[in-house]
Amino acid sequence: MSEAPERNLALDIVRITEAAALASARWLGRGDKVAGDQAAVQAMRVGFSTLNIDGTVIIGEGEKDDAPMLANGEKVGRGEGLALDVAVDPVEGTSLLAYGRPNAISVIAVSPQGSMFNPGPSFYMQKLVVGQEARDVVDIDAPIKVNLKNIAKALGKSVQDLVVFVLDKPRHQRLIGEIREAGARIQLQTDGDVIGALMAVDPHSEVDVMLGTGGSPEGVLSACAIKGLGGQILARLDPQSYVEKEAINEAGVDLREVLTVDNLVRGEDCFFAATGISGGDFLHGVRYSARYAVTHSLVLRGKTGTLRYVESYHNMDKLSKFSAVQY
Repeated sequence: MSEAPERNLALDIVRITEAAALASARWLGRGDKVAGDQAAVQAMRVGFSTLNIDGTVIIGEGEKDDAPMLANGEKVGRGEGLALDVAVDPVEGTSLLAYGRPNAISVIAVSPQGSMFNPGPSFYMQKLVVGQEARDVVDIDAPIKVNLKNIAKALGKSVQDLVVFVLDKPRHQRLIGEIREAGARIQLQTDGDVIGALMAVDPHSEVDVMLGTGGSPEGVLSACAIKGLGGQILARLDPQSYVEKEAINEAGVDLREVLTVDNLVRGEDCFFAATGISGGDFLHGVRYSARYAVTHSLVLRGKTGTLRYVESYHNMDKLSKFSAVQY
């Protein structure tokens, strides 16, 4: 049956990621991770206060501390309207922002209440992310060379043409060696779990697959975008310490379970927005001119699969006269 267009919440939340990016971009390269993150958090909190939603933060900053973080369990919105699960990362890549490196972004995802996977005490998960064409040919337990061969075949490429996104961490030394042995190319990044997943599923990106262990919260956040673009994430909780492993066991979570995009976000009615903070080839960072600040964002609605790139020109003179956000 045909349906009339419904409200696209992604177009509401992108205003919030834009505000967070504008507020935090002033700290680019200044060496202060906390200040940049706090600026983004405050901008997000102000932005959420304008939305007629009853939101609960499922993926946030964890335990509350003295900093004004958006914490797990925090309520956002005006407390009326749609009941939503909310995932946020005000600055994904705080080190990237602090040291002026590319690919720091501000990210929000929302979905109906009860639909997001809650990672609980899990901080890390093993991930394999691919786009729509390869979603049915991957297996998280298969050897790296087998997965890459199957991905290449699905994409109509040779393995040598593939680009694999991997975080440049000591835990990935063996993985990097296996990818190189298989003959694929590698894009190593110091940080940026969500940006890696986005690049793996976006048809405009040169990245074909993301592999490796990264943040569990970031995996859930990424899943909303992956679902919207028809891709796949295969994940398994991968504790990096004895304390983390024991906490997961005490929570009764099966460490052997393979999670898919449909486990991480149930249903199609999810929304995602990301805005670039520091410069990058995928999402441009905030750029300033005499009058305007320019932002570049990616906006997704899961139900329709519509992908939008939004370039916005913010008149800073006008904004500074009334905005509660310090730009």
